[in-house]
Amino acid sequence: MISKRMADVMTRRGLHYGWIVAATTFLTMLVTAGAVGAPGVLLLPLQREFGWSTAAISAALALRFLFFGLMGPFAAAFINRYGVRRVTLTALFLIGSALALSLLMGHLWQLMLLWGVVLGLGTGLTALVLAATVSARWFDARRGLVVGLLTASSATGQLVFLPLLAAMETRFGWRSALLTVCAFLAVAAVAAFLFLRNRPSDLGLKPYGADPKAVPAADQAGADPSIVAAALSSLAEAARTRIFWVLFGTFFICGASTNGLIQSHFIPFCSDRGLTEVLAAGVLATMGIFDFFGTVASGWLSDRFSPGRLLFWYYGLRGLSLIYLPFASFNYAGLSLFALFYGLDWVATVPPTVNLTVKHFGRERSNLVFGWVFAGHQLGAATATLGAGIARTEFSTYLPAFLTAGALCVIAAAFTLTLEPGVAKRAMITQTSQP
Repeated sequence: MISKRMADVMTRRGLHYGWIVAATTFLTMLVTAGAVGAPGVLLLPLQREFGWSTAAISAALALRFLFFGLMGPFAAAFINRYGVRRVTLTALFLIGSALALSLLMGHLWQLMLLWGVVLGLGTGLTALVLAATVSARWFDARRGLVVGLLTASSATGQLVFLPLLAAMETRFGWRSALLTVCAFLAVAAVAAFLFLRNRPSDLGLKPYGADPKAVPAADQAGADPSIVAAALSSLAEAARTRIFWVLFGTFFICGASTNGLIQSHFIPFCSDRGLTEVLAAGVLATMGIFDFFGTVASGWLSDRFSPGRLLFWYYGLRGLSLIYLPFASFNYAGLSLFALFYGLDWVATVPPTVNLTVKHFGRERSNLVFGWVFAGHQLGAATATLGAGIARTEFSTYLPAFLTAGALCVIAAAFTLTLEPGVAKRAMITQTSQP
């Protein structure tokens, strides 16, 4: 296979194939994130064409986030059983099918099915659980940096595609924007087929930075008798620990204050304040650029400093920025300040959260536990998406949604102070699952 030949060539030159796996995962998450972010651009066009209310469309987007999140732990179980490449290709097929079929939709139930259920399931298979799996299996050294890069690709992909999609929607209609996303999905599928491998041991390698004398982890593919049992058992064991519930709760707030509010409703919010859709999408794209650097920097920092302290600053500063936004001047200077401040912090929370999960629950089971933590993230996103849509429909303003999200972030910051090293004991999972 091409991956084996490439790995051999890279090894002779002192390079590690894990970086190819990371780059392919980066591309996959970037493109699938564009599919996640696309509905935020198309909310207003759908309203204009079909007459659906903000609350009705928000219900479909909330359903997408719900399935997106609930797939997390099961995605980890699928990856453990069937391998990274098979699950990634299946996800790309589901996402592309949902977008392609939605070109023909004309009823609200079809939006619910395609953008809510199918798109949610497909994107859930390639969400941050994939980043956690790849970073934990392929990297001992630089793991925080890799998590930062992969997380940045996911969050940035949700934002940087938006100006292109908004421009295409404005000029050619919303269906052309969806076709563009489908083309990028096809490119990602080819790369995943050629370059993704499940574990370093598949190529006779150890993880990057691993002790040369360490015994490689056994391949767990096909070992679990049941996908559901593997996911639920990891939840049952993790739920006995305080660290899990702190991570779950703070990540719930993380999802509510990012994907649920800003990604889904920022463009309609700006439209209420007199900005065009293309300009608002440009502001989101600017956030995505700053987010890339902020999340990579967060990965670098999480390898060197206390994850709990980092999360305190991330959540606290995000809360202040959300409380500030409704009262900001909606001009270039005011929005640029928000884009810089908020963009750097968009998903900087992920690398410290992943590092804490691996530390407390072990390398081999951490992706299952993080899947449940990520489910909390998307439950928060679904709650905020629906809540903000109802607020806009009932009160003709997004102000309650932004103030609530800001206050929740301040609460999350307080809880992260309990995540100091040595405070929480390792979960039972670590003791029973280490190779």
